[in-house]
Amino acid sequence: MIRTICLNPALDKTALIAGFHVNQVNRIVSSRKDAGGKGINVSKAVAKLGGNTCAYALLGGNVGTYIQDAVINLGISCISVPIEEETRTDLKLIDTQTGTHTDINERGPLVSSQELLNLLQRLINDIRQGDIVVLSGSLPRGISSDTYASWIRASKKAGASVFLDTNGRALVAGIDASPTLIKPNLHELSELVGQEITSQEGAIQAAQDLLRSGIKEVVISRGADGAIFVTQDKVLVARAPRVPVGSTAGAGDALLGAIAYAWEHFYSFEDTAVLAIASGSANVMQSGSQSAERSVIESLLPKVKLERP
Repeated sequence: MIRTICLNPALDKTALIAGFHVNQVNRIVSSRKDAGGKGINVSKAVAKLGGNTCAYALLGGNVGTYIQDAVINLGISCISVPIEEETRTDLKLIDTQTGTHTDINERGPLVSSQELLNLLQRLINDIRQGDIVVLSGSLPRGISSDTYASWIRASKKAGASVFLDTNGRALVAGIDASPTLIKPNLHELSELVGQEITSQEGAIQAAQDLLRSGIKEVVISRGADGAIFVTQDKVLVARAPRVPVGSTAGAGDALLGAIAYAWEHFYSFEDTAVLAIASGSANVMQSGSQSAERSVIESLLPKVKLERP
């Protein structure tokens, strides 16, 4: 089972505008609403691949109710703990003329330590040996930056492998707990090592240095260029195919969901990288933060290029 954690979920509202102008009235051409937040997006991607997944979320108010219903309607199990404040709404503006994608995100609700503990207890009670727990996204207000670190330790003790995808102090603290896999982008990797990384070689070296902390794999996401996959004895550079862009929302989450699915089904290192890149690329072709069908992902598998540096 792949169990995804979303401590700061969101209702994603995506609006398409044909030529966005500041200080003017802009007319929306079309719009859609999706249950979002990185953890939920990972579960959506896993489900499209046919995997068994459950999303754990802190949800509050009418927005929280909408998100829970939407997740369940997608055929995904959802374990939620109610919070006092309303779950956030994020607005994603896509200008169809310029191709720009602009995110306007609310900062999210204030969460109490008891609400957080209630969700952790639900998770730990559910974990079975061999499960994968995915901790991803930003932490809500009121929560310590070492929260993911404590959740990593608790999940590992319960028998799960743990994937971590966050940034800033939450990522630094989380690495100290030795998650199984982390997925920083180049900016986040640069922050971790304290200097800007400008080359592929530098990125690989930084990833190999991080492996000394007990992490088994570092996946460096590079947007439209693909990703670099680094373990103790292997390095793969995976190049993403060029695809028409519908929305960039959730592409990295789709990549991570595919990695989790591949791990659970014992894919080879190479096949995992190919599936991950194809999933992320297929997600980019969708509108809003919806996940691509498996048929679209499979059509891109032959177009992913692998290199051994």
